[in-house]
Amino acid sequence: MKEEIVDPRLTTPEESAGYVHQAQILFKLNHTMPYTDEYNALAKELFGHDVTADGGFVMPGLTGVCFDRVKLGRGVRIMYNCLMMGRGGIIIDDNAMVAANAQLISNNHDLHDRMLLTCKPLHIGKNAWIGAGATILPGVTVGDNAVVAAGAVVTKDVAQDVAPNTIVGGNPAKVIRVIPENQQ
Repeated sequence: MKEEIVDPRLTTPEESAGYVHQAQILFKLNHTMPYTDEYNALAKELFGHDVTADGGFVMPGLTGVCFDRVKLGRGVRIMYNCLMMGRGGIIIDDNAMVAANAQLISNNHDLHDRMLLTCKPLHIGKNAWIGAGATILPGVTVGDNAVVAAGAVVTKDVAQDVAPNTIVGGNPAKVIRVIPENQQ
């Protein structure tokens, strides 16, 4: 996974205008009644597509930056007060769920020049569930159908990322158990 270094001091006027526009759309979204046509239109403008397709939604209290680098699959459900620091890229695949107060962070600051951003993509797989208050840090992939427990902090790959069909928890997150296949 390639790390990108970004220097915000070199932001062009066009980029700055785009960030201001996103911040204004985000403000409007967070101050509009959810489940209305106006709210859905603002979410569509922020993320670039209809997030309500197939039962998906994004609840208010959303914070963050670089939403143009956030890609939401179909049926993605994001609860209240989610933080998305999207500079390094965030991909959330179909039918994934993100509980309240989760933090999805794809960028960090350089230890020597703190104005520099070190960015790595963050990827949440299909049908994954990010628990309430969990934090996912740059460069982490959460596998399909995996669960990140409430309050967990995923700082790095856990057994080759968060493997599909596993539950991780703690700080730093560790594998708790494997999700058994459905027994029918």
